[in-house]
Amino acid sequence: MTGDVSFSAAFASALRGGRASVGDVDASGAVVRAAAVLPVDSWSGEARPEDEGLLAACSGATIDLGCGPGRLAAALHRRGHRTLGVDVVEECVARTRARGVHAVHCSLFDPVPEEGRWSTALLADGNVGIGGDPVALLRRAAQVLAPGGRVVAELAGPGVPFSAGWMSIEVDGARCRPFRWAVVGVDDVHRLADLAGLAVRTVEPFGSRWLAVLDRGAGTGVGVRMVG
Repeated sequence: MTGDVSFSAAFASALRGGRASVGDVDASGAVVRAAAVLPVDSWSGEARPEDEGLLAACSGATIDLGCGPGRLAAALHRRGHRTLGVDVVEECVARTRARGVHAVHCSLFDPVPEEGRWSTALLADGNVGIGGDPVALLRRAAQVLAPGGRVVAELAGPGVPFSAGWMSIEVDGARCRPFRWAVVGVDDVHRLADLAGLAVRTVEPFGSRWLAVLDRGAGTGVGVRMVG
C-alpha cells in the first residue's frame, strides 16, 4: 500500500542508501506496471563520460532544473559555467551545495534567482516529464531564459510513445504518495515544443541516449535538423 510519505521524503531516503524503485501507479497508488530500479547511485556520483553530450549542449549561464544531487551542475561549474541547481528535495539541494554549486530549494514553477537571464535551462535524466505536463514545463523553462536562450532536454529514444500518468517511488518496501510524470521521446518533441512556443534546433543521440536543443521562440519550422 502507498503510505503518507511525500516524493521528496522518499527520494531523500533513497539518496541515503534505501533500496529504491519507481513504477507506474493509478491515482490511488495501485501498481499498474512493475517497478524499475531507481538509478540513485549513478545520479549521486560524478558526471560520467556518457553525460558529455548533455554538458556540451549547454551554453553560458545554466540553470539545472531538477538538479538532483548535483552531478551535472557540478560538472558545468567546473567547466566555468555560471550554474544554479533547482530541486524540490532538500537533500538534493544540500548535496549540490556541498559540491560547491549554488542551489535553491523550490519548485521549478516558483520564482528562481535571475529569472529571465539564463542562457540554458537543463532538463536532464528525463526531467522533461516533471509534473506530467511537458508543454507547461517547457513553457516554464522558457520563462527563465534570456532572449536567445535554449532548453536542453534529455528524451527517450525513437519509438518510445508519449505517456503521462502517475508514478510512485518505493523505498525499502514502502511507497510514497503518487506523483504526476510524463515520458517524452524524440518522436513527439517537435509537436510538444511547438505547443510550448519553442523551436527545435537539433535532436541528436549521445551514446545510447538522446537530447533535444530547443530555442526560445515560436514554432518548430526554424532551424530544425535531425542528427543520427
